[in-house]
Amino acid sequence: MDLLGPVSPLPAVAALLLAFATAALLQRHAGASPAPGRFASIDGLRGYLALGVSLHHGCIWYFYQHSGEWKLPPSRLYTHLGHSSVDLFFMITGFLFFSKLIAARQRPLDWLQLVVSRVLRLVPLYLFVMLLLFTTVAVLSGGELHEPARTVAKQALRWLGFTMYGNPPINQVEVTEIIVAGVTWSLPYEWFFYGALPLLALTVGVLPRWPYLLLGLVSVTALLNWPAQPMYLWAFAGGIAAAVGCRSAQLCRWAASHFASVLILACLAAAVTLFPLGTDYGSLGLMALAFVLIACGNSLFGLLLHPVSRLLGESAYSIYLLHGFLLFSLFHLVLGVDRPGAALPAAVHWGWVLALTPVLVLASHASYRFIEAPAMRATSAATAALRRRLQKSPDRLAA
Repeated sequence: MDLLGPVSPLPAVAALLLAFATAALLQRHAGASPAPGRFASIDGLRGYLALGVSLHHGCIWYFYQHSGEWKLPPSRLYTHLGHSSVDLFFMITGFLFFSKLIAARQRPLDWLQLVVSRVLRLVPLYLFVMLLLFTTVAVLSGGELHEPARTVAKQALRWLGFTMYGNPPINQVEVTEIIVAGVTWSLPYEWFFYGALPLLALTVGVLPRWPYLLLGLVSVTALLNWPAQPMYLWAFAGGIAAAVGCRSAQLCRWAASHFASVLILACLAAAVTLFPLGTDYGSLGLMALAFVLIACGNSLFGLLLHPVSRLLGESAYSIYLLHGFLLFSLFHLVLGVDRPGAALPAAVHWGWVLALTPVLVLASHASYRFIEAPAMRATSAATAALRRRLQKSPDRLAA
């Protein structure tokens, strides 16, 4: 293997170490990361998954320079850094929210607050990224309309709808999707899962009020009429299995062992070695086994509990949504390497990706601090205000 080649694992290792070092400096100057929560290992895992997706697209950009085609890289490692990382993100969602449903058997779940929290968690940063996307499209369009304004507005609305009904080129800018590295495709799955929670609650003996059951029915019906890929739904099921499994004290004790850490690493290595795609069911099964052990408390020899890992984890959503824009800005707008004959050698390409890594960590930390965190802190106040308004309506949805 060429150690400086386009699919060498060394740049990925170097980028992760550089991200860790950058986050360590941030922690030193910005203060301690949040105290460990109940699922601290999962909090520490998120950042590495988001960085994996960014490296996946960093590799894709090299081949895009040479071929003009945006497609999976000819590398199992870099393919899994994208596919399997998203699989694990879906498992995290399934685990955390099915755990809430199980807990609701003893302590009633505030469904209105849950809905508000999901909106405030996903929407503000997404709107900011859409602003970046629309601004970039305007720049690439030369500030002129190349299609009727009504058509451009419809295209923009489909993007604002979390690309649930497509992510078309806007104003004939064919690289619209590449501006954000196409990462928005995973968000409709998250929304469908959130919407289905009231129906999933029935499986654990929790009965939500009828408006939420109606929301669940609408969500499931929409999902059945939407081109969902079954393997991603199974990823959520892996998270649900982990939520059930972590109720076993015996399993949690065993999961915290060093042997379990070795087993997790073996599962990850086997998935990459045996399966070309993270969407293969065999790979998904290995990832699910690894995730169950992490959800039950395994910290991969303490790495996932490290304060720096938690700091990276809190910025995971920002890393996930922003890295595509930063890669596009660097390679397309600054270097112009997607033009014919302008492709960079592999070593130079990865050098630029490494140089961008601290920028990504810093930008994501800033967007978390100034966009995500304030919105999340507003959840209780927004829920209370909405509840007061709903209590004046005849349906009394907020109860």
